Amino acid sequence: MEEKKIMCIGLVCLDIINVVERYPEEDTDTRCLSQRWQRGGNASNSCTVLSLLGARSAFMGSLAPGYIADFTMDSLTRYGIDVEHVVSHPGSSFPASIVISNISSGTRTILHMNRNLPDVTADDFKRVDLTQYKWIHWEGRNVDEQIKMIQRVNEYNKDCPTDQRITISVEIEKERDDLYQLFQYGEVVFVSKDVARHFGFSSSAEAVVGLYPRVKKGAYLVCAWAEHGADALGPDGRVLHSPSFPPETIVDTLGAGDTFNASVIYALSKVSPLGQTIEEAITFGCRVAGKKCGIQGYDGIVS
Repeated sequence: MEEKKIMCIGLVCLDIINVVERYPEEDTDTRCLSQRWQRGGNASNSCTVLSLLGARSAFMGSLAPGYIADFTMDSLTRYGIDVEHVVSHPGSSFPASIVISNISSGTRTILHMNRNLPDVTADDFKRVDLTQYKWIHWEGRNVDEQIKMIQRVNEYNKDCPTDQRITISVEIEKERDDLYQLFQYGEVVFVSKDVARHFGFSSSAEAVVGLYPRVKKGAYLVCAWAEHGADALGPDGRVLHSPSFPPETIVDTLGAGDTFNASVIYALSKVSPLGQTIEEAITFGCRVAGKKCGIQGYDGIVS
C-alpha cells in the first residue's frame, strides 16, 4: 500500500533574495553579492523539506495566475510536491517578499507584500480526500476558516481506526490575537520565538511551560529558539530540550524555522501516530535546521 501523504496548508510566495556582505545603511546604493528568485512561504517551504527527507508531501494554498505562478508551480512539481489542491484566484496579486541575506552575520531581513490574495477556505478544503493523508499541518493564517477545516478532520478521525487517523499540527508564528485560538486545536503545536517573547518568555523552556495550559489535553507544544535549540512539553509534564547544531559557517537562515517544523513532523510521522519520541523529533529538527543554515536554499540538507 502506498504511504499516505503529509499536507501543509498556508502560504506560497515569491522570495527575491538579495545576498549582501553587510546590511546596507539607509539611503545608500549597495551592490549585492548575488540575487535569486526562490519559492517561499512557510507551508510551501515545509513541503520542500518534507519531500527532500523522503515524505510524500502535498501543498494547499492560493496563488494568483501569471508568470510568477508558473515559476512557483514548476518549483513545487520539481520537488515532487502534490499541487492538486492549489487554488487559483484570477485578478489577485501574487505575494512577494524582498529578503536581505547578510552573509557576515547570517541574518535575514524580510519585507513582505500580500495585497489581495485570499487564503484557502473551508469550502476549498471540502474537496480534499482525507483518506490520502496521515498528517495535515496548518500555518496559522485565516483562523476561522482553518478551525472549520480542523473540525472536519476531527469528525473524520472519529470514524477511523486509531492507526488510520490524521495527525493535526498547527504553527503559531505571528503575534496576532486571533491566531492564539489555534493553541487548542493541534496535537502538535509549534509556537515561534516571536510569539513566546510577546507573552513575556525569554527562553523556549519558559515558553512551553507557560503556554502549555493553552493546548488541548494530550498535545505536544514545541518552541524553537534559534541558536539556543528547542524545547518541547507533552502530557507527561517533562520539558525536553535539544541543543542547536550550527554549521561551521552560517550561510542562509531563511526558512530555518520551516525546516525545523517539517523535520519534526517527518520524524513523528514515520510511524503513525507519533512514531518517534518528541525528544528524538526535536533533536532531528535541530540537526536538519542546522544543516540548512549552512547552505543556500534547501538542496543538500540530506546529503
